Amino acid sequence: MLNDAVAPEIVPAAASDKDAPLKEDIRLLGRLLGDVLREQEGDAVFHVVETIRQTSVRFRREADAGAALELDAMLKELSREQTISVVRAFSYFSHLANIAEDQHHIRRRRAHLLAGSSAQKGSVSFALKKLRMAGVPRKTVDTFFQDALIAPVLTAHPTEVQRKSILDAEHDIARLLAERDLPQTPKERQANLQLLRSRVSTLWQTRMLRYSKLTVADEIENALSYYRITFLRELPGLYDDIEDDIAAEYPNGDGTIVPINAAYVQMGSWIGGDRDGNPNVNAGTMQHALARHATTILDFYLDEVHALGAELSVSTLMVGVSAALQALADQSPDASPHRSDEPYRRALIGIYARLAATARALGATNILRKEVGAAAAYPDAAAFVADLRTIVASLESHHGAALVRPRLATLARAADIFGFHLASLDMRQTSDVHERVLADLFAQSGVAADYTSLSEEDKQALLLSELAQPRLLYSPYIAYATETDSELAILRAARDIRQRYGARAIRNYIISHTETVSDLLEVLLLQKETGLLRTDWKAGGDGDSSCELMVIPLFETIPDLQRAAGIMSQVMALPLVKQLIAKQGQLQEVMLGYSDSNKDGGFLTSNWELYKAELALVSDFQKAGVKLRLFHGRGGTVGRGGGPSYEAILAQPPGTVNGQIRLTEQGEIIASKFSNAEIGRRNLELLVAATLEASLAPQAANPAHASELAQFEAVMAQLSDLAYHAYRHLVYETPGFTEYFFSATPIAEIAELNLGSRPASRKANQRIEDLRAIPWGFSWGQCRLLLPGWFGFGSAIEAWIDQADGASKDEKIATLRAMYAEWPFFATLLSNMDMVLAKTDLAIASRYAELVADQDLRERIYKRITDEHGNTLRCLELITGNTERLAGNPLLARSIQNRFAYLDPLNHLQVELIKRNRALSAESKIDERVHRGIQLSINGVAAGLRNTG
Repeated sequence: MLNDAVAPEIVPAAASDKDAPLKEDIRLLGRLLGDVLREQEGDAVFHVVETIRQTSVRFRREADAGAALELDAMLKELSREQTISVVRAFSYFSHLANIAEDQHHIRRRRAHLLAGSSAQKGSVSFALKKLRMAGVPRKTVDTFFQDALIAPVLTAHPTEVQRKSILDAEHDIARLLAERDLPQTPKERQANLQLLRSRVSTLWQTRMLRYSKLTVADEIENALSYYRITFLRELPGLYDDIEDDIAAEYPNGDGTIVPINAAYVQMGSWIGGDRDGNPNVNAGTMQHALARHATTILDFYLDEVHALGAELSVSTLMVGVSAALQALADQSPDASPHRSDEPYRRALIGIYARLAATARALGATNILRKEVGAAAAYPDAAAFVADLRTIVASLESHHGAALVRPRLATLARAADIFGFHLASLDMRQTSDVHERVLADLFAQSGVAADYTSLSEEDKQALLLSELAQPRLLYSPYIAYATETDSELAILRAARDIRQRYGARAIRNYIISHTETVSDLLEVLLLQKETGLLRTDWKAGGDGDSSCELMVIPLFETIPDLQRAAGIMSQVMALPLVKQLIAKQGQLQEVMLGYSDSNKDGGFLTSNWELYKAELALVSDFQKAGVKLRLFHGRGGTVGRGGGPSYEAILAQPPGTVNGQIRLTEQGEIIASKFSNAEIGRRNLELLVAATLEASLAPQAANPAHASELAQFEAVMAQLSDLAYHAYRHLVYETPGFTEYFFSATPIAEIAELNLGSRPASRKANQRIEDLRAIPWGFSWGQCRLLLPGWFGFGSAIEAWIDQADGASKDEKIATLRAMYAEWPFFATLLSNMDMVLAKTDLAIASRYAELVADQDLRERIYKRITDEHGNTLRCLELITGNTERLAGNPLLARSIQNRFAYLDPLNHLQVELIKRNRALSAESKIDERVHRGIQLSINGVAAGLRNTG
């Protein structure tokens, strides 16, 4: 693994020449890590690492029982110090291999671009070409971009295993690796190599894990690092590229590029506003989040304005300026005679002074460059943008258009996108909390003694009655429950934040576990109690109401998804809600949860119920005349809605996108997608391209096709029912399964990690029902079973084919193959499952099964799982015709195979460390080094599998 002698074993043996640079990069990084390991830990540890790797490879390739015993004995003999070093070596190699792969993706993309293939699948250029050829006019495309909202929403969840210090070091390694693709002199090459060795040494000497509990403030800072790396520059740059693509595909007669004056891609965040199950989020964390958001974006603006001041040395002795620009310069606090003929510089010095004052007003405490003189803070971001537009207009009208795009236009674009708030902070809380808070308010005010015991009908009547009252329930002279005071303080803080940072700073309130109409009305009433919902009362008539926060239901479990459309139909029929929706631009958002529906009903059923819920929502929203925006609560794993975003968006049911989409980016997936600026830009472009194509590509209006689709959906409904029962029977109805899960996966050890500020379980028990979906999926990934991404599929297919319903088995197989070939939903489903199965490894999983002390329980449940795995593989091959995993994506297949040589040892080591830890726990003993080794192995496996959280 760590030197030239073994490098061929950890790169794809059948790699084509175009993958040769990847092989070279992995060799180089492996050799550097090996050199560092020898230098820091000695030859003995280096040879232990190599022996373990080679034995692990033999265990995999030969299914050699002797190798398993040899490996087991070898791991047991490792000292605690050796164990930590070995785990660190394999973990860091996982990270380094990821860097090499990312660089290779960039390299291959550039090769396509250099070859003239700018319109690659997944690019905006490709989508525009497809639309133009389908007859979609330019006006329709322009309207799309003016009205669209595409919002990736960053969330913090307890699978994020990266420290910012590690990310920074890896970012430097990626940059240095990229430099090696450029022409370099021998001296430059050697200097580059020395710097790489230095950064790998830094990695080795840097603590990989946090040894104190992560706070919400830490999570906020981690997320902000991705803005500095990627979003602040790449998102405005993407806008520029898209304008060029539109001009190229739909040229104007005079060849000019018409700018799109709309922020159609905006960033969102849950970090600091998501209270569901996280007692550490409160009014203070929300205020801190926005202060840090504002500081980050204003630091960026200040740096860019300072740089512009250096660049725009334009003199009025050479060229004129507009009257508006001259007026802006005259308002500047800069009175230096050296710049009397340089109005652009003077104007920018004034803008800098106003930005500095704004930053202080919004919570910034450390402005690195002091302004020349005092100036008034900007009232809002629009005023800042207006000043930048004044500079742009003056340059363009006085032979300075070439000076606009390099920095100024991008800065103005960034200000449109990010404002002074950077990202919209979503609020989220579970419906149970809202009910308790209102029960307290109702009881204390004497309106209703026991609100929680009322029927749903009575709750609705009471809530609507209170919403129609001009008075409040709350009194400052009454003592309420701590929870009530906290929740009301949070809503008041939201109102203050909107006033201070702008309306886009907080605009959404998400209700977890939405099950009834009253769940939505409760949040409206709480907004009324805190000044966020206001009514202008009219004499003798109804009031005119407006609401600052859009109330967004989150439908998560299978029953919730099945009720979703019915609940929204009832809500949208209420006169008050109709009025509020009209004020929202006749638009309403609904969030769909992928994680809990999967944990509740399994992979196949979750996907099918989500699909059905979307279709039902589209139909009911169309009847109500309301535009639907779906918010997809996707996680990292396929079991939690993960997988390629581009294909997922294109596979959405017709009518569910329409230029409006929000989706979560969670855990270590954020690092995977956005820790490299170029890869981050590509991922952002994929979202735009997919949304554009899904929204505007003409749908086939073929009666035969519609009839075939109806048949496919009917089959899917039957398969879903069969898969649901197979999954539920194993997970919730099999005696001892909970014990098996808690023994055969590292769930208990994951709960002890300092990964996130949120507890792993909603309640302090070992019920799977109360376990969060995130650690549920994460645990199955660690033991290499990834059960939530495939279990139940094989049973469902076999049972359906065997059903005696008049159709022959051959006819049924033909139907399944047609579904795969012609239905994007089913094809994407199988593609994602194929990827999961490529990462699943029964040989490794069998080592984890050994952790179950009860042999009968172990054999009984493990056999159930392995039998279903075999069924699933056979059925997938029957439908797709592919006997190899990821046959349609050989690059990904090679990538996954590549990882096994250093992933497998981590899994073996993790099992040994878990055995030691549990043996010590049985004696009420603790060994911090063993704990640390387990945590390091979890980090390494997560890094190697990438989408495991």
